[in-house]
Amino acid sequence: QVQLVESGGGLVQAGGSLRLSCAASGLTFSSYVMGWFRQAPGKEREFVAAIRWTGGSTYSKKGRFTISRDNAKNTVYLQMNSLKPEDTAVYYCASRFGSSLATDRGGYDYWGQGTQVTVSS
Repeated sequence: QVQLVESGGGLVQAGGSLRLSCAASGLTFSSYVMGWFRQAPGKEREFVAAIRWTGGSTYSKKGRFTISRDNAKNTVYLQMNSLKPEDTAVYYCASRFGSSLATDRGGYDYWGQGTQVTVSS
């Protein structure tokens, strides 16, 4: 079965950086768009970024975050720089069959369990 396993979350001070990873298994990785979402306490899950297997990507807000993927390792990454306390959330990896860079939660087929990112002020 499809499994998406996130890692790399943790506690970081404002202005710091983290790199999240998501290892995928049970799917043909090159056939899937991979996305990152996040959910802060009391808020809706929101889109962060998505990437095609060819490397084309889209962001909710470009600038501090960079999405990338290593198709040989079936892994997608989210590099987060200049982190702010408002970036505190559980970050989820998701996959979507095909090449459309969907930004809505309903457009994704599989989800990971999430990794907590906490940014202290």
